Amino acid sequence: MIAPPSAFVQQIQSMLGSDYACFLDSLHAETPISIRYNRKKATIASSDNTVPWCRSAVYLSQRPVFTLDPLFHGGVYYVQEAASMFIEQVIGQLQLNKPVRALDLCAAPGGKSTHLLDCLIEGSLLVSNEVIRNRVNILTENLCKWGQANVVVSHNEPKDFVSLPSFFDLLLIDAPCSGEGMFRKDPTAIKEWSKSNVKLCTERQRRILAEVWDTLKEEGYLLYSTCTYNREENEENVQWIINQLGAKLLRIPLQPEWNITESNCGYRFFPYKTKSEGFFISILQKNSAAPQAKRQKISAINMVKKNSKWLEGDFTIVRQDDFVQAWPTTYVDDISILKQQLRVVQAGIPTGEIKGKDIVPHTAVALSTALHSDAFPQEALNLEDALHFLRRDTIKLQSQLSGYHVVSYEGHPLGFVKNLRNRCNNLYPNNWRIRMAMNNE
Repeated sequence: MIAPPSAFVQQIQSMLGSDYACFLDSLHAETPISIRYNRKKATIASSDNTVPWCRSAVYLSQRPVFTLDPLFHGGVYYVQEAASMFIEQVIGQLQLNKPVRALDLCAAPGGKSTHLLDCLIEGSLLVSNEVIRNRVNILTENLCKWGQANVVVSHNEPKDFVSLPSFFDLLLIDAPCSGEGMFRKDPTAIKEWSKSNVKLCTERQRRILAEVWDTLKEEGYLLYSTCTYNREENEENVQWIINQLGAKLLRIPLQPEWNITESNCGYRFFPYKTKSEGFFISILQKNSAAPQAKRQKISAINMVKKNSKWLEGDFTIVRQDDFVQAWPTTYVDDISILKQQLRVVQAGIPTGEIKGKDIVPHTAVALSTALHSDAFPQEALNLEDALHFLRRDTIKLQSQLSGYHVVSYEGHPLGFVKNLRNRCNNLYPNNWRIRMAMNNE
Protein backbone atom coordinates (compact mmCIF):
# COMPACT_ATOMS: atom_id res chain seq x y z
CA MET A 1 0.00 0.00 0.00
CA ILE A 2 1.15 3.55 -0.77
CA ALA A 3 2.04 5.50 2.39
CA PRO A 4 -0.76 7.90 3.40
CA PRO A 5 0.05 11.64 3.21
CA SER A 6 1.56 13.11 6.37
CA ALA A 7 -1.36 15.53 6.79
CA PHE A 8 -3.75 12.57 6.84
CA VAL A 9 -1.53 10.77 9.36
CA GLN A 10 -1.65 13.78 11.68
CA GLN A 11 -5.41 14.02 11.29
CA ILE A 12 -6.08 10.37 12.08
CA GLN A 13 -3.56 10.32 14.95
CA SER A 14 -5.40 13.26 16.51
CA MET A 15 -8.66 11.35 16.15
CA LEU A 16 -7.51 7.90 17.33
CA GLY A 17 -4.65 8.60 19.70
CA SER A 18 -2.91 5.40 20.76
CA ASP A 19 -5.16 3.34 18.45
CA TYR A 20 -3.45 4.83 15.41
CA ALA A 21 -0.89 2.00 15.16
CA CYS A 22 -3.72 -0.58 15.04
CA PHE A 23 -5.47 1.48 12.38
CA LEU A 24 -2.32 1.66 10.27
CA ASP A 25 -1.78 -2.10 10.55
CA SER A 26 -5.33 -2.69 9.35
CA LEU A 27 -4.61 -0.81 6.12
CA HIS A 28 -2.07 -3.51 5.24
CA ALA A 29 -4.48 -6.38 5.94
CA GLU A 30 -6.51 -8.10 3.25
CA THR A 31 -9.76 -6.43 2.27
CA PRO A 32 -12.80 -8.39 3.55
CA ILE A 33 -15.10 -9.78 0.84
CA SER A 34 -18.84 -9.73 1.51
CA ILE A 35 -21.95 -10.43 -0.52
CA ARG A 36 -25.60 -9.70 0.22
CA TYR A 37 -28.30 -12.08 -0.98
CA ASN A 38 -31.48 -11.01 -2.74
CA ARG A 39 -34.24 -11.79 -0.25
CA LYS A 40 -36.76 -12.45 -3.01
CA LYS A 41 -34.49 -14.79 -4.94
CA ALA A 42 -32.45 -16.67 -2.34
CA THR A 43 -33.10 -18.68 0.82
CA ILE A 44 -30.87 -17.21 3.51
CA ALA A 45 -29.62 -19.36 6.38
CA SER A 46 -27.76 -17.98 9.40
CA SER A 47 -24.05 -18.66 9.35
CA ASP A 48 -20.93 -18.03 11.41
CA ASN A 49 -19.86 -15.82 8.51
CA THR A 50 -22.99 -13.63 8.54
CA VAL A 51 -22.31 -9.89 8.52
CA PRO A 52 -23.40 -8.98 12.08
CA TRP A 53 -25.59 -6.01 11.17
CA CYS A 54 -27.13 -7.50 7.99
CA ARG A 55 -28.97 -10.81 8.21
CA SER A 56 -28.86 -11.44 4.44
CA ALA A 57 -25.11 -10.94 3.99
CA VAL A 58 -22.07 -13.14 4.50
CA TYR A 59 -18.30 -12.81 4.39
CA LEU A 60 -16.40 -15.00 1.93
CA SER A 61 -13.06 -16.60 2.80
CA GLN A 62 -11.66 -15.76 -0.63
CA ARG A 63 -12.70 -13.75 -3.65
CA PRO A 64 -14.20 -15.87 -6.44
CA VAL A 65 -14.42 -14.74 -10.06
CA PHE A 66 -17.87 -13.19 -9.76
CA THR A 67 -18.00 -12.44 -13.48
CA LEU A 68 -18.05 -16.18 -14.20
CA ASP A 69 -20.86 -16.95 -11.76
CA PRO A 70 -24.30 -16.96 -13.47
CA LEU A 71 -26.01 -16.42 -10.09
CA PHE A 72 -24.28 -13.04 -9.85
CA HIS A 73 -25.71 -12.06 -13.25
CA GLY A 74 -29.13 -13.38 -12.24
CA GLY A 75 -29.32 -10.94 -9.32
CA VAL A 76 -29.24 -13.68 -6.69
CA TYR A 77 -26.66 -11.69 -4.72
CA TYR A 78 -24.80 -8.39 -4.79
CA VAL A 79 -21.13 -7.86 -3.97
CA GLN A 80 -21.08 -5.05 -1.41
CA GLU A 81 -18.80 -3.60 1.22
CA ALA A 82 -20.01 -4.73 4.65
CA ALA A 83 -20.12 -1.38 6.48
CA SER A 84 -22.54 0.15 3.96
CA MET A 85 -25.02 -2.64 4.77
CA PHE A 86 -25.59 -0.95 8.13
CA ILE A 87 -28.51 0.90 6.54
CA GLU A 88 -30.52 -2.25 7.31
CA GLN A 89 -30.25 -1.47 11.02
CA VAL A 90 -31.16 2.16 10.42
CA ILE A 91 -34.28 1.38 8.39
CA GLY A 92 -35.33 -1.25 10.92
CA GLN A 93 -35.02 1.16 13.84
CA LEU A 94 -36.99 3.92 12.11
CA GLN A 95 -40.03 1.64 12.37
CA LEU A 96 -41.68 2.94 9.23
CA ASN A 97 -45.26 1.70 9.48
CA LYS A 98 -46.44 2.38 5.92
CA PRO A 99 -45.03 2.46 2.39
CA VAL A 100 -42.78 5.44 1.70
CA ARG A 101 -41.28 7.34 -1.20
CA ALA A 102 -37.50 7.27 -0.94
CA LEU A 103 -34.64 8.86 -2.88
CA ASP A 104 -31.14 7.42 -3.16
CA LEU A 105 -29.47 10.51 -4.58
CA CYS A 106 -25.97 9.23 -5.43
CA ALA A 107 -26.88 5.65 -6.19
CA ALA A 108 -24.44 4.03 -8.64
CA PRO A 109 -23.46 1.28 -8.86
CA GLY A 110 -26.56 0.28 -6.88
CA GLY A 111 -25.55 -1.44 -3.65
CA LYS A 112 -27.53 0.77 -1.30
CA SER A 113 -30.49 0.99 -3.70
CA THR A 114 -30.84 -2.78 -3.97
CA HIS A 115 -30.55 -2.98 -0.19
CA LEU A 116 -33.20 -0.31 0.31
CA LEU A 117 -35.55 -2.26 -1.95
CA ASP A 118 -35.16 -5.21 0.41
CA CYS A 119 -35.49 -3.16 3.61
CA LEU A 120 -38.35 -0.75 2.88
CA ILE A 121 -41.94 -1.72 3.58
CA GLU A 122 -43.62 -3.60 0.73
CA GLY A 123 -45.27 -1.14 -1.64
CA SER A 124 -42.71 1.64 -1.17
CA LEU A 125 -41.31 3.53 -4.17
CA LEU A 126 -37.60 4.16 -4.62
CA VAL A 127 -36.07 6.76 -6.91
CA SER A 128 -32.50 5.69 -7.61
CA ASN A 129 -30.59 8.64 -9.04
CA GLU A 130 -27.11 8.98 -10.44
CA VAL A 131 -25.50 12.27 -11.40
CA ILE A 132 -22.62 10.92 -13.51
CA ARG A 133 -23.75 9.81 -16.96
CA ASN A 134 -21.28 6.97 -17.45
CA ARG A 135 -22.39 5.38 -14.17
CA VAL A 136 -26.12 5.34 -14.99
CA ASN A 137 -25.95 2.24 -17.18
CA ILE A 138 -24.43 0.00 -14.51
CA LEU A 139 -26.98 1.30 -11.99
CA THR A 140 -29.83 0.46 -14.37
CA GLU A 141 -28.39 -2.98 -15.09
CA ASN A 142 -27.96 -3.85 -11.41
CA LEU A 143 -31.49 -2.76 -10.54
CA CYS A 144 -32.92 -4.75 -13.46
CA LYS A 145 -31.08 -7.82 -12.21
CA TRP A 146 -32.34 -7.29 -8.65
CA GLY A 147 -35.79 -7.72 -10.15
CA GLN A 148 -38.10 -5.44 -8.20
CA ALA A 149 -40.65 -3.22 -9.93
CA ASN A 150 -41.04 -0.40 -7.39
CA VAL A 151 -38.04 1.62 -8.56
CA VAL A 152 -37.42 4.54 -10.90
CA VAL A 153 -33.91 5.20 -12.22
CA SER A 154 -33.08 8.84 -12.96
CA HIS A 155 -30.07 10.81 -14.17
CA ASN A 156 -30.22 14.26 -12.57
CA GLU A 157 -28.25 16.88 -10.69
CA PRO A 158 -29.36 17.47 -7.09
CA LYS A 159 -30.74 20.90 -8.04
CA ASP A 160 -33.15 19.24 -10.51
CA PHE A 161 -35.20 17.88 -7.60
CA VAL A 162 -36.24 21.37 -6.49
CA SER A 163 -39.47 20.92 -8.47
CA LEU A 164 -40.53 18.11 -6.09
CA PRO A 165 -41.08 19.83 -2.73
CA SER A 166 -42.09 17.53 0.16
CA PHE A 167 -42.18 14.56 -2.22
CA PHE A 168 -39.99 12.11 -0.30
CA ASP A 169 -40.33 10.50 3.12
CA LEU A 170 -36.71 9.32 3.14
CA LEU A 171 -33.48 10.61 1.62
CA LEU A 172 -30.28 8.58 1.42
CA ILE A 173 -27.31 10.73 0.52
CA ASP A 174 -24.12 8.71 0.26
CA ALA A 175 -22.17 11.84 -0.48
CA PRO A 176 -19.19 12.10 -2.82
CA CYS A 177 -16.25 12.39 -0.44
CA SER A 178 -12.47 12.35 -0.06
CA GLY A 179 -12.49 8.54 0.16
CA GLU A 180 -10.24 8.04 3.20
CA GLY A 181 -12.14 4.89 4.08
CA MET A 182 -11.13 3.35 0.74
CA PHE A 183 -7.37 3.70 1.21
CA ARG A 184 -6.88 -0.04 1.72
CA LYS A 185 -8.64 -1.11 -1.47
CA ASP A 186 -8.08 1.89 -3.74
CA PRO A 187 -4.53 3.34 -4.06
CA THR A 188 -5.95 6.12 -6.24
CA ALA A 189 -7.82 7.47 -3.20
CA ILE A 190 -4.48 7.92 -1.43
CA LYS A 191 -2.89 9.67 -4.40
CA GLU A 192 -5.81 12.09 -4.74
CA TRP A 193 -6.12 12.96 -1.05
CA SER A 194 -5.27 16.46 0.19
CA LYS A 195 -6.53 18.90 2.79
CA SER A 196 -7.77 21.13 -0.01
CA ASN A 197 -9.76 18.23 -1.48
CA VAL A 198 -11.32 17.56 1.93
CA LYS A 199 -12.41 21.19 2.04
CA LEU A 200 -13.76 20.99 -1.50
CA CYS A 201 -15.73 17.84 -0.66
CA THR A 202 -17.15 19.41 2.49
CA GLU A 203 -18.44 22.40 0.55
CA ARG A 204 -19.85 20.23 -2.23
CA GLN A 205 -21.66 18.01 0.30
CA ARG A 206 -23.33 21.06 1.86
CA ARG A 207 -24.41 22.31 -1.54
CA ILE A 208 -25.93 18.92 -2.39
CA LEU A 209 -27.75 18.76 0.95
CA ALA A 210 -29.14 22.28 0.59
CA GLU A 211 -30.36 21.64 -2.97
CA VAL A 212 -32.41 18.53 -2.12
CA TRP A 213 -33.50 19.39 1.42
CA ASP A 214 -36.89 20.82 0.39
CA THR A 215 -37.78 17.54 -1.34
CA LEU A 216 -37.96 15.90 2.11
CA LYS A 217 -41.26 16.06 3.98
CA GLU A 218 -41.40 17.55 7.44
CA GLU A 219 -40.61 14.73 9.90
CA GLY A 220 -39.03 12.81 7.02
CA TYR A 221 -35.69 11.08 7.48
CA LEU A 222 -32.22 11.76 6.09
CA LEU A 223 -29.52 9.10 6.06
CA TYR A 224 -26.24 10.92 5.45
CA SER A 225 -23.16 8.79 4.83
CA THR A 226 -19.59 8.99 3.57
CA CYS A 227 -16.68 6.59 3.16
CA THR A 228 -14.26 8.93 4.89
CA TYR A 229 -13.01 9.60 8.44
CA ASN A 230 -12.42 13.33 8.87
CA ARG A 231 -14.70 15.43 11.04
CA GLU A 232 -15.19 18.15 8.41
CA GLU A 233 -17.11 15.89 6.04
CA ASN A 234 -18.83 14.00 8.84
CA GLU A 235 -19.57 15.53 12.25
CA GLU A 236 -19.18 19.14 11.15
CA ASN A 237 -21.49 18.64 8.18
CA VAL A 238 -24.07 16.89 10.36
CA GLN A 239 -23.97 19.80 12.77
CA TRP A 240 -24.41 22.14 9.80
CA ILE A 241 -27.52 20.18 8.73
CA ILE A 242 -28.95 20.54 12.24
CA ASN A 243 -28.20 24.25 12.55
CA GLN A 244 -28.78 25.50 9.01
CA LEU A 245 -31.38 23.19 7.52
CA GLY A 246 -33.42 22.31 10.58
CA ALA A 247 -33.05 18.71 11.71
CA LYS A 248 -32.62 16.66 14.83
CA LEU A 249 -30.17 13.85 15.35
CA LEU A 250 -31.54 10.36 15.93
CA ARG A 251 -29.81 7.50 17.75
CA ILE A 252 -30.19 3.79 17.25
CA PRO A 253 -29.03 0.98 19.55
CA LEU A 254 -25.80 -0.86 18.79
CA GLN A 255 -24.63 -4.30 19.82
CA PRO A 256 -21.25 -4.13 21.65
CA GLU A 257 -19.83 -7.04 19.64
CA TRP A 258 -20.26 -5.06 16.41
CA ASN A 259 -17.39 -2.76 17.49
CA ILE A 260 -18.97 0.21 15.73
CA THR A 261 -17.74 3.54 17.12
CA GLU A 262 -20.43 6.01 18.13
CA SER A 263 -19.48 9.67 17.74
CA ASN A 264 -21.39 12.75 18.84
CA CYS A 265 -23.10 12.93 15.43
CA GLY A 266 -23.21 9.43 14.01
CA TYR A 267 -21.57 6.04 13.67
CA ARG A 268 -18.08 5.20 12.44
CA PHE A 269 -16.60 2.01 11.04
CA PHE A 270 -12.83 1.67 11.45
CA PRO A 271 -11.15 -1.30 9.68
CA TYR A 272 -9.12 -2.23 12.77
CA LYS A 273 -12.33 -2.63 14.79
CA THR A 274 -14.93 -3.85 12.26
CA LYS A 275 -14.56 -6.32 9.42
CA SER A 276 -15.14 -3.65 6.82
CA GLU A 277 -13.71 -0.58 5.14
CA GLY A 278 -14.08 2.92 6.60
CA PHE A 279 -17.60 4.35 6.75
CA PHE A 280 -19.64 7.02 8.53
CA ILE A 281 -23.42 7.36 8.77
CA SER A 282 -25.75 9.72 10.58
CA ILE A 283 -29.54 9.58 10.93
CA LEU A 284 -31.50 12.83 11.04
CA GLN A 285 -35.16 13.83 11.07
CA LYS A 286 -36.40 17.00 9.45
CA ASN A 287 -38.09 19.32 11.93
CA SER A 288 -38.23 22.50 9.85
CA ALA A 289 -41.34 23.57 8.00
CA ALA A 290 -41.40 22.05 4.54
CA PRO A 291 -42.68 23.86 1.43
CA GLN A 292 -46.17 22.80 0.46
CA ALA A 293 -46.13 20.72 -2.68
CA LYS A 294 -48.43 22.11 -5.34
CA ARG A 295 -50.75 19.60 -6.95
CA GLN A 296 -49.12 18.94 -10.28
CA LYS A 297 -51.07 18.39 -13.44
CA ILE A 298 -50.30 14.93 -14.70
CA SER A 299 -49.79 14.48 -18.41
CA ALA A 300 -51.80 11.69 -19.95
CA ILE A 301 -49.90 8.44 -20.29
CA ASN A 302 -50.26 6.03 -23.17
CA MET A 303 -51.74 3.21 -21.14
CA VAL A 304 -52.02 0.01 -23.14
CA LYS A 305 -53.91 -2.04 -20.55
CA LYS A 306 -54.05 -3.03 -16.93
CA ASN A 307 -51.89 -5.96 -15.85
CA SER A 308 -49.86 -8.33 -17.95
CA LYS A 309 -49.99 -12.00 -18.82
CA TRP A 310 -46.25 -12.13 -18.11
CA LEU A 311 -46.21 -10.58 -14.62
CA GLU A 312 -47.97 -11.32 -11.36
CA GLY A 313 -49.34 -8.32 -9.49
CA ASP A 314 -51.13 -5.04 -10.10
CA PHE A 315 -49.36 -3.32 -13.00
CA THR A 316 -50.33 -0.70 -15.55
CA ILE A 317 -48.81 -1.38 -18.95
CA VAL A 318 -47.54 1.83 -20.54
CA ARG A 319 -46.29 2.38 -24.09
CA GLN A 320 -43.68 4.96 -25.07
CA ASP A 321 -42.84 4.90 -28.78
CA ASP A 322 -42.19 1.20 -29.50
CA PHE A 323 -41.28 0.29 -25.93
CA VAL A 324 -43.62 -1.13 -23.31
CA GLN A 325 -43.17 -0.82 -19.54
CA ALA A 326 -45.02 -2.20 -16.53
CA TRP A 327 -45.55 0.35 -13.75
CA PRO A 328 -46.89 -0.57 -10.31
CA THR A 329 -50.46 0.74 -10.52
CA THR A 330 -50.24 2.30 -7.05
CA TYR A 331 -47.53 4.63 -8.29
CA VAL A 332 -48.69 5.49 -11.81
CA ASP A 333 -49.40 9.12 -10.86
CA ASP A 334 -46.09 9.47 -9.00
CA ILE A 335 -44.07 7.99 -11.85
CA SER A 336 -45.87 10.28 -14.30
CA ILE A 337 -44.88 13.30 -12.18
CA LEU A 338 -41.29 12.08 -11.96
CA LYS A 339 -41.11 11.65 -15.74
CA GLN A 340 -42.33 15.23 -16.19
CA GLN A 341 -39.82 16.73 -13.75
CA LEU A 342 -36.73 14.51 -14.11
CA ARG A 343 -34.66 12.67 -16.69
CA VAL A 344 -36.11 9.24 -16.02
CA VAL A 345 -33.98 6.46 -17.49
CA GLN A 346 -36.22 3.57 -16.47
CA ALA A 347 -39.41 3.08 -14.50
CA GLY A 348 -40.95 -0.12 -13.21
CA ILE A 349 -40.18 -3.16 -15.34
CA PRO A 350 -39.13 -2.67 -18.97
CA THR A 351 -41.46 -5.17 -20.61
CA GLY A 352 -40.53 -5.33 -24.26
CA GLU A 353 -40.14 -3.77 -27.67
CA ILE A 354 -42.95 -3.79 -30.22
CA LYS A 355 -41.84 -5.18 -33.57
CA GLY A 356 -44.72 -5.50 -36.00
CA LYS A 357 -47.36 -7.66 -34.32
CA ASP A 358 -44.83 -9.11 -31.90
CA ILE A 359 -43.53 -7.87 -28.54
CA VAL A 360 -39.92 -8.92 -27.95
CA PRO A 361 -39.66 -9.40 -24.17
CA HIS A 362 -37.04 -7.42 -22.29
CA THR A 363 -34.49 -9.30 -20.18
CA ALA A 364 -35.84 -7.43 -17.13
CA VAL A 365 -39.05 -9.49 -17.38
CA ALA A 366 -37.13 -12.75 -17.01
CA LEU A 367 -35.14 -11.34 -14.08
CA SER A 368 -38.18 -9.83 -12.36
CA THR A 369 -39.40 -11.29 -9.08
CA ALA A 370 -42.91 -10.71 -10.52
CA LEU A 371 -42.40 -13.07 -13.47
CA HIS A 372 -45.38 -15.39 -13.84
CA SER A 373 -44.07 -18.95 -13.66
CA ASP A 374 -46.22 -20.05 -16.61
CA ALA A 375 -45.58 -17.03 -18.84
CA PHE A 376 -42.84 -18.68 -20.91
CA PRO A 377 -41.38 -22.14 -21.36
CA GLN A 378 -38.25 -22.44 -19.22
CA GLU A 379 -35.09 -24.38 -19.86
CA ALA A 380 -32.36 -25.06 -17.32
CA LEU A 381 -28.76 -24.59 -18.45
CA ASN A 382 -25.60 -26.13 -17.03
CA LEU A 383 -22.72 -23.87 -16.06
CA GLU A 384 -20.97 -24.00 -19.43
CA ASP A 385 -24.13 -23.22 -21.40
CA ALA A 386 -25.15 -20.50 -18.94
CA LEU A 387 -21.81 -18.75 -19.44
CA HIS A 388 -22.14 -19.08 -23.21
CA PHE A 389 -25.59 -17.49 -22.96
CA LEU A 390 -24.24 -14.64 -20.81
CA ARG A 391 -21.50 -14.06 -23.38
CA ARG A 392 -24.26 -13.79 -25.97
CA ASP A 393 -23.00 -16.84 -27.81
CA THR A 394 -25.33 -19.14 -29.69
CA ILE A 395 -26.75 -21.93 -27.54
CA LYS A 396 -28.99 -24.86 -28.38
CA LEU A 397 -32.10 -25.75 -26.39
CA GLN A 398 -33.43 -29.23 -25.72
CA SER A 399 -36.97 -27.94 -26.23
CA GLN A 400 -38.54 -28.32 -29.67
CA LEU A 401 -41.10 -25.59 -28.93
CA SER A 402 -40.66 -22.46 -31.01
CA GLY A 403 -40.94 -18.96 -29.55
CA TYR A 404 -39.52 -17.17 -26.53
CA HIS A 405 -38.00 -19.23 -23.71
CA VAL A 406 -36.60 -18.21 -20.33
CA VAL A 407 -33.23 -19.82 -19.70
CA SER A 408 -32.14 -20.37 -16.10
CA TYR A 409 -29.26 -21.61 -13.99
CA GLU A 410 -29.88 -23.49 -10.74
CA GLY A 411 -33.50 -22.39 -10.85
CA HIS A 412 -32.77 -18.68 -11.36
CA PRO A 413 -33.75 -17.00 -14.66
CA LEU A 414 -30.99 -15.31 -16.66
CA GLY A 415 -32.84 -13.99 -19.71
CA PHE A 416 -34.55 -14.89 -22.99
CA VAL A 417 -33.81 -16.78 -26.16
CA LYS A 418 -36.07 -17.15 -29.19
CA ASN A 419 -36.16 -20.73 -30.32
CA LEU A 420 -36.56 -21.15 -34.08
CA ARG A 421 -36.72 -24.26 -36.16
CA ASN A 422 -33.06 -24.36 -37.07
CA ARG A 423 -31.43 -21.94 -34.65
CA CYS A 424 -31.78 -20.11 -31.34
CA ASN A 425 -31.51 -16.30 -31.08
CA ASN A 426 -29.81 -15.07 -27.92
CA LEU A 427 -31.65 -11.98 -26.60
CA TYR A 428 -29.26 -11.11 -23.77
CA PRO A 429 -28.42 -7.37 -23.90
CA ASN A 430 -25.17 -6.76 -25.74
CA ASN A 431 -23.96 -4.18 -23.23
CA TRP A 432 -24.45 -6.67 -20.36
CA ARG A 433 -22.60 -9.57 -21.93
CA ILE A 434 -19.57 -11.21 -20.32
CA ARG A 435 -16.35 -10.29 -22.11
CA MET A 436 -14.03 -12.26 -19.82
CA ALA A 437 -12.70 -15.56 -21.18
CA MET A 438 -14.08 -18.71 -19.61
CA ASN A 439 -11.83 -20.84 -17.41
CA ASN A 440 -11.12 -23.40 -20.11
CA GLU A 441 -10.10 -20.88 -22.76
